[in-house]
Amino acid sequence: MEAASGAICRHLVAWPTLHAARIVMAYLAFRNEPALDFLFATLPHIQWTLPRLEGSNLVVHPYDPARLVRHPFGMLEPAPDLPLIDPTALDIVLVPGVAFDRRGGRLGFGGGFYDRFLPTTPALRVGVTYDSCLVDELPCNQADQRMDWIVTPQGLLEVRRGEGMLDGCGFCEW
Repeated sequence: MEAASGAICRHLVAWPTLHAARIVMAYLAFRNEPALDFLFATLPHIQWTLPRLEGSNLVVHPYDPARLVRHPFGMLEPAPDLPLIDPTALDIVLVPGVAFDRRGGRLGFGGGFYDRFLPTTPALRVGVTYDSCLVDELPCNQADQRMDWIVTPQGLLEVRRGEGMLDGCGFCEW
């Protein structure tokens, strides 16, 4: 998993779209999710933010490694007294998931937190997953939010939300 996380981070670090971003919401790996910690120090010009669960919703705070607290579910998240970031200010959201499909569909842990959050931001949506968790098709309904891009250890895949892969597009090595 460490090697796969490293490959994912290298693809993201080499991606011009991420370099152009000002404010990016990432996540801290939980369970077996790919870790993105490498990005924080490698791209210091980006204002990194993290989600925090507040009731049934996600709220966004600046990333401050000295101000992380453990949620009752077990994951680390920003302290609640950190400033809130307006979701409309985000340029990119890096989204974890159990699985993704090649049309941008996502299977999460079942809480619907990202499905409720993503409509509140105009940010580019990038699903982050392992090669083995990228499948041809997942069952999705209208409430499920689709990604614009998927990144795996193999590379970046651009998709259109709900329309399948772009013509001639596949994995892109930057």
